[in-house]
Amino acid sequence: MSRPYVTVIVVAHDGARWLGETLRALVNQSRRPDRVAGVDNGSRDGSADLLAQAFGRGNLISLPRSTGFGESVAEVLAKLPPAGSDEWIWLLHDDCAPDRRALEVLLTAAAQDPKAAVLGPKLLDWLDRRRLLELGVTVGRTGRRETGLEPRELDQGQHDGTRDVLSVSTAGMLIRRDVWERVGGLDPFFPLFRDDLDLCWRVRNAGHKVLNVTSAVAWHAEAAARRRRRITVSGDHPRRLDRRNAIFVVMANLPFGAMLWALLRNVLGSAFRTALFVVSKQPANALDEMVAMASVLLHPFRLLRARRARRHGRKKGYIRIKRLMTPRGAAWRRLTDMVQSFLAGEAPVDSAGRHHHATVSTEDEYEVVPADTGAVKRFLSRPGVVLMLALTAVALVAERSLLGGERLGGGALVPVTGGAGDLWAFYTEGFHDIGLGSNTWAPPYVAVLAALSTLAFGKTWLAVSVLLLGSVPLAGATAYLATRHVIPAVPARAWAAGTYALLPVATGAIAAGRLGTAVVFVLVPLYASLGTVVLSGERRRARRAAWALGLLLAVGTAFAPLVYPLFAVLGVLAAVAFRGVVTSMAIALAVPPVLLFPWLAGLVTSPSKILLEAGLHDPALVDAALAPESLLALSPGGPGLPPFWVTGGLVAAALAALLMRRQRMIVAIGWGITLYGVLAAILVSRVTVEGARAWPGVPLAFAGTGLVVLVGLTAHRLAELRAGGGLRRLGAMVVAAVAFSTPLLAAGYWVATGVRGPLVGDAPDVLPVLAAARTTQGERTLVIKGSSFTVLHGRTPLIGESELPIVSEASTRLGTAVQGLVGGRGGDAATLGKLGVGMVAVAPPVPAELARTLDSQPSLARMSLSESGGLWQLAEPIVRVPAQPVSALHTPWLWTQAVLVLVIAVLAAPGRRESAPEAVEPPAAVAARMAVNVAGGR
Repeated sequence: MSRPYVTVIVVAHDGARWLGETLRALVNQSRRPDRVAGVDNGSRDGSADLLAQAFGRGNLISLPRSTGFGESVAEVLAKLPPAGSDEWIWLLHDDCAPDRRALEVLLTAAAQDPKAAVLGPKLLDWLDRRRLLELGVTVGRTGRRETGLEPRELDQGQHDGTRDVLSVSTAGMLIRRDVWERVGGLDPFFPLFRDDLDLCWRVRNAGHKVLNVTSAVAWHAEAAARRRRRITVSGDHPRRLDRRNAIFVVMANLPFGAMLWALLRNVLGSAFRTALFVVSKQPANALDEMVAMASVLLHPFRLLRARRARRHGRKKGYIRIKRLMTPRGAAWRRLTDMVQSFLAGEAPVDSAGRHHHATVSTEDEYEVVPADTGAVKRFLSRPGVVLMLALTAVALVAERSLLGGERLGGGALVPVTGGAGDLWAFYTEGFHDIGLGSNTWAPPYVAVLAALSTLAFGKTWLAVSVLLLGSVPLAGATAYLATRHVIPAVPARAWAAGTYALLPVATGAIAAGRLGTAVVFVLVPLYASLGTVVLSGERRRARRAAWALGLLLAVGTAFAPLVYPLFAVLGVLAAVAFRGVVTSMAIALAVPPVLLFPWLAGLVTSPSKILLEAGLHDPALVDAALAPESLLALSPGGPGLPPFWVTGGLVAAALAALLMRRQRMIVAIGWGITLYGVLAAILVSRVTVEGARAWPGVPLAFAGTGLVVLVGLTAHRLAELRAGGGLRRLGAMVVAAVAFSTPLLAAGYWVATGVRGPLVGDAPDVLPVLAAARTTQGERTLVIKGSSFTVLHGRTPLIGESELPIVSEASTRLGTAVQGLVGGRGGDAATLGKLGVGMVAVAPPVPAELARTLDSQPSLARMSLSESGGLWQLAEPIVRVPAQPVSALHTPWLWTQAVLVLVIAVLAAPGRRESAPEAVEPPAAVAARMAVNVAGGR
């Protein structure tokens, strides 16, 4: 067997800092090369002189700075004639130093496998000689380069062995010259990045193998990928160039069918990544992603020429190549990683910014990578997940009577009907052809529900069920996440989150169908968390938190307007105590009025409606005389509430905190917020709105937050007391048992009794089926239920429609006519006909006296009367309800509102952290600083 002939080509470009070691490693090879050549691409740091000293001037070629790696190699080979049928080309970068036996080992592996045409060494990091960089690479359909290595993975021999791979790097690549010339070498279209992948793909399509030989080692600095030197081969940013080449290589080498699917995935994936870069405040990355994708799409003939040049063996070779590509499930894992990185405030870099895997700081160089126990197992073992699963189980058992029904409704919640499209139409239309007609603004919470229903595949019932029936586990999740920087001890956080989620406000809101309070209850912990960041965070982070707080405060205000004044008082007090946060707090307080302006302006004329919330205001849902002990026990009154002693343990633990000598400011602030919420609840519960007392659930949610956080922050003192032994240990155990009694008793009582309230899972349709079927000419149906009545137009009302006000004149006429109709006075049917009412329905049970009264009316004809209700038709002429004029500002304001929401969401989104994230100032420090500020202001 003849001895292989090896030609070594070293390409340099401003790489003097690494080139010296690379050349020394080449000279010291155990198997000396037969021919060497150097290429210098316009270096300005002395790289050309180093090559000349090592190889001689006759073996050095100088090329312009804009010459790519592939062009440089092609120039050398054009000047060097072939040296026989067994010639090999060994390519070296100026920043790649091979081990002494690297060439010998590569040639040995080539001799053992005659089909091997390309071989590459194991690449280790230049600085940390133990860290793995590459053992061959593969690629996904979106161009994502995969090394199969964990970040910071150290070489311990775990991957040793010669393996068949899709591609190896040109840094240390050994390739047969005849194969090089047959496939056309490196494509000059790729001056940098992905040229190795394209070459190896074509080699494999030609029927040859690409091997990675781990017993051959080289150390690579990745100077271009890590931007350790200026790139002059292209005017594009390295990230943009890498992304464009990645997409192009995949599009050019895949068979036609697979290429079309990959093209669709790349377009959609690129749009998603661009949006993620924008909201994470990385406009340069977003621009690179868009330009890279556009560069491929806007030059279809260039792609066609590339595909034509690669057509030989492409379809046949793909059968073998497909098994070497990234598994399909990896795309979803990458998507999850990107979103998690974004939510964590890190850079959601996918493929454009890292040629290999992400670099890390030197202080983490020797950190041992923990064993991978599986994503599902890791997820399920987190305390927060365990807590949420437990709360979900409790909620499902307690709400057993509500599950499986056809229509959720009752209490404050109108029966849930319609879909996302219906809600969007209701919110955006200027004239609402419902009831007696209305041109007022739809409640803004309808837009929130419409958006959530859209995410729930257009199903409004699903969105409402998650928000209302799932409010307990959702509140537990938000409370646990919101206290991660406030309560450091995980057990205390879990207790605080579980206790908050099971407060009487939550179970009472579910039983009464109070969707507004349920949503606010979930959001209050986020208000507290974001408020803490506004007060104690770094300026830029505090400003982002202020925008996020304002946006979430607008959502809560849309569902329950009382949230805004309650928070505004606390915000103003905080701005006075922390003078440096005035601007951030002003932003948070200004966002809700701006976003909700037209609707909030309507509340100014009726201030008492600020105490109402989304849904119906039914006197049966409120205790007319709420006992003082109920308010002190955080019980807002109404159906479905546990006894007041259930929350006695929480109150007792908070009272015990008053005995502590330390952290008095925290105790004072916690109790201050609690008393503020209780006092507000007392005032709210004494106000009558539209004939019924207001429900104090929202202020008691604020009070409960203060108590829970107070006890959670002082929980670490129990460990100190327990360590003291004796009576202190006994006292600590008693306090802990008392504190845990609240969530345990609340959960047990709720599970045992279930949801006891007017909310049902199979609410009847408000409008009789016969009335809906007879509504063909725009007739309205007057529905009488007890002492109340409403007017419907052909269907059960959507969420929010029943809250639209009626023109005062029409409302007065309607009320007078209904009273006369029920009282047996004649002539009122004609008034109803002029208002567009064509039928009168009575909800079950139908009083016998009322049925006789309606039967006696000559203008009414009975259509049906049974246990399911009664229906009468008017014999009077029906006047169609005329459309009312729509404000000229209606549509422009809706577009403005949408733009404002988008802009505020972008401003609130977490940005990329260039350095280690700053920790939120501990609550004790915040309290101390508040005390100093307050004292200084006296």
